[in-house]
Amino acid sequence: MLYRERMRREYGSVRLCGMSQSMDAGTREDLPDDPAELSALLNDYSWHHQIDLGGGIVTPGRDRSEHKLRSLRLPSLAGKSVLDIGAWDGFFSFAAERLGASRVVALDSVIWQKVSKAPFELARGVLGSEVEDIELDVLDISPHSVGQFDVVLFLGVLYHMRDPMAALEAVSSVTKELLVVETLSDMNFTARPAAAFYPGSYLAGDHSNWWAPNPAALVGMLTEFGFDRVEVVNRPGPLTRLYRVGRNLANVLHSRVSAARTSLPLSYAVTDRIIVHAHR
Repeated sequence: MLYRERMRREYGSVRLCGMSQSMDAGTREDLPDDPAELSALLNDYSWHHQIDLGGGIVTPGRDRSEHKLRSLRLPSLAGKSVLDIGAWDGFFSFAAERLGASRVVALDSVIWQKVSKAPFELARGVLGSEVEDIELDVLDISPHSVGQFDVVLFLGVLYHMRDPMAALEAVSSVTKELLVVETLSDMNFTARPAAAFYPGSYLAGDHSNWWAPNPAALVGMLTEFGFDRVEVVNRPGPLTRLYRVGRNLANVLHSRVSAARTSLPLSYAVTDRIIVHAHR
């Protein structure tokens, strides 16, 4: 039986929301050898990350994953243990493994339990990866529940946390050397530590968007959890900042004149993305 057909029989449509049972990707021998069949199989899934599976095949995600990886400015991961929190399809987990990490653990809960874990399982099977996985809420992370890791990646998750301080305390507790945080930033017009709060579905019609700190606030928050050195690694110059404001304004206008389900608030124009390295 073709792999694609077996998955449909055992799990139904992999696009179904609320799919909490992950598919068993098995070994590489279970997967289709024909590139055309594998490409067709990928289209049965809803992807977020763009993962290079080899042979010219890349998962059709909307995220510019390789670009984001470069922007993180990671140090050498050779021989390091890495925890990837909010792993989703697993791009950054697999990247850490490729960059020489001795052990990589992918952790997620919301996406894997409420959307689907199947894309992660499929990519891991195709790559023949040894990345481990844990399904756990961020606030349940502790040295007791997951252990400690040399490097912790906390990418694109913080602004979805209702209690960002509790979230940072949890992820800090399992960080031995370096915590990398990437998140939405707001209140960037002031040098004072500040954070924007998004009630209801204020930002992009998404009830899961809660808080966005500015750089000073995020650095201060991480300092509170005992990191010796906290640095922002992606400070844009004046021209880059101006370009991003213009791009965001264009997105705001487009959301208001198009048939989009929700329109973006004007304040979205001054938001940005921030990447911070917190060192022990």
